[in-house]
Amino acid sequence: MKKIISLLSVLALLYSCGSNDKGQLVGAEGKKWIPEEPFGMVLVPGGSFIMGKSDDDIAGTLDASPKTVTVNSFYMDETEITNAEYRQFVNYVKDSVARVMLAMEAELEGATPGDDGIGEYAFLDNDESDLTPYQEYMMETYGTGSELDDYENRKLNKDIDIIWDTEDYPDVAYSRVMDQLYIPKDEAFNGLRTIDVHKLKYKYSWFDVQAAAKGKNDNRSDYIQSEVVEVYPDTTVWIKDFNYSYNEPMHNDYFWHSAFDDYPVVGVTWKQARAFSQWRTKYNNDYKKAREESNVPAYRLPTEAEWEYAARGGLEGATYPWGGPYTKNDRGCFMANFKPLRGDYAADQALYTVEAKSYDPNEFGLYNMAGNVSEWVNSSYDPSSYEYMSSMNPTVNNYDNNKKVIRGGSWKDVAYFLQVSSRDYEYADSARSYIGFRTVQDYLGNDVPLNQQNTFRR
Repeated sequence: MKKIISLLSVLALLYSCGSNDKGQLVGAEGKKWIPEEPFGMVLVPGGSFIMGKSDDDIAGTLDASPKTVTVNSFYMDETEITNAEYRQFVNYVKDSVARVMLAMEAELEGATPGDDGIGEYAFLDNDESDLTPYQEYMMETYGTGSELDDYENRKLNKDIDIIWDTEDYPDVAYSRVMDQLYIPKDEAFNGLRTIDVHKLKYKYSWFDVQAAAKGKNDNRSDYIQSEVVEVYPDTTVWIKDFNYSYNEPMHNDYFWHSAFDDYPVVGVTWKQARAFSQWRTKYNNDYKKAREESNVPAYRLPTEAEWEYAARGGLEGATYPWGGPYTKNDRGCFMANFKPLRGDYAADQALYTVEAKSYDPNEFGLYNMAGNVSEWVNSSYDPSSYEYMSSMNPTVNNYDNNKKVIRGGSWKDVAYFLQVSSRDYEYADSARSYIGFRTVQDYLGNDVPLNQQNTFRR
């Protein structure tokens, strides 16, 4: 026993001598973290504000009664998510789906890398020499994947580009797989076959922290939610939303044509907006992981309180993001894209949507927080939610409540819905030609609250 104690003492002494803390409590060192402002976002400094309608809007106070609330600092997209940005998500999913399908077919064919055909896209884990010990263990222990993703533990070859030009397909097996990605030949017209968008599905899981914190069950797996979402926006909204109206050009070109790259994406459901946020987090963290840096805070939809606070731009009691109470500036120009003058859509210099970075930004540097497109937020609609929600970072989001709040008004709305305090809702699985979204990211640290900045500057 004395020998064991002596050995432990020597080891403890060696450990102490080998460290640089001189025996002091200095804390454990974490991963390298470089604070940075996310690209395309602006910092919204936290603070307190009066959320809801003013007392002179008696009808409006029924579901938006004024209440003083406080929110933390956060980053927010300076514009609505654009068609080009959302297409990056769609293209990522399309590429991933194609790679998995090609790898599956290569495995069925027994093809391997080096045959200059579909074998170049085979699962790399077929050759165990390419696996790390961890990957080999995961394959042996958990198999190819889970119910959510049957191939999540398989290693894809991402170093080779997908061939989309039919003239360059390397072999028949490759052609067979790619043919399955497109709509059937008898559904094509004018010789144009497009991708079957119903096959572009993004699979992810998330942990329901709210339910876990309130629940009495210690089984974590009961609080893990799985989602499978078709990511392609519904372009038919331009037709379905407006009867007896010629909107075919918007249906045909708005999402995919480069002329509309910088316009806000529409036809996206609340569930698709959440899937985009989850993918954006993963995409950013994959880059951070390769550089051995800390993960970024998750991108997400803003809460209703965060959205209204950001839209106000630090102006207390203002009607619109620019103040108000008018929708025109001192030169007689409209300040946003909406439906003015009893339906004169062209009066504000736009017929449908406008580029996401149009009109003047508010004091936080955020564009089109009123008009252009309404925006999904991460809150469910309850007329009485203002009465019982917390006054610190308030949010009411019952996942089972399919009514989700939209804020800001749109190109087809009258001025009332452009007011920063106006509430509206749509169903989570619905897509509209006038609803888009923008994302936020939590700010790590203690930024000076907005309503205290002047005090600290003195």
